[in-house]
Amino acid sequence: MPVTARDIMTPHVKSVPASWTMQQFTRFLATNSISGSPVVDEQGEIVGIATLSDVADFHLNTVTQDHEQRMTPEELQEARRLRQFIFEEMQKVPVEVRDIMTPIVISVQEDSPIQEIARLMMKEHLHRVFVKRDDKVVGIITGFDMLKVISELPE
Repeated sequence: MPVTARDIMTPHVKSVPASWTMQQFTRFLATNSISGSPVVDEQGEIVGIATLSDVADFHLNTVTQDHEQRMTPEELQEARRLRQFIFEEMQKVPVEVRDIMTPIVISVQEDSPIQEIARLMMKEHLHRVFVKRDDKVVGIITGFDMLKVISELPE
C-alpha cells in the first residue's frame, strides 16, 4: 500500500493571524521551534504562508552584490547610509505578517502519494505544503517530514 500525505503529515497546523506584527510572528516561531507558519484571515481561512526567510528578505532587501560591484566607494557609502536610514524608519512602522507573507497556498489532498508530493515540492521549490481533506486544511508536510520517510527506508 503506497504511503500518502495522511501517513506523514503533521496534523496540528499552527497558524498566525495576518494582523500580527513581525515581532509577534518571530517570537511565535522561536517559541514553537518552527521556521514558518500558515497565515489566516479574520475568518480563520488560510491566506498565505510566512517564514523566517520572509522576515530575512524583508530586513535584508538590499542592493545586490552585482550592482555593488559597479559602484564607486562613494556610491557604496551612500547606499549603506540610505539602507540604514530606511531600516531605522521601518522600525517605526509596525510591519504585519500580511506585509511579508507569500499569498500562495499550495496544497495536496490527504490521499496523495508521497512521490507526487515530493515532485511537487521539488518542482515548486517548496519547503512545506498543506494537506487538505476536501477544502479543509488538516495538516502540513515539511521537507523534514519527507526526510523522515527517506531515513526510515530499509537499507
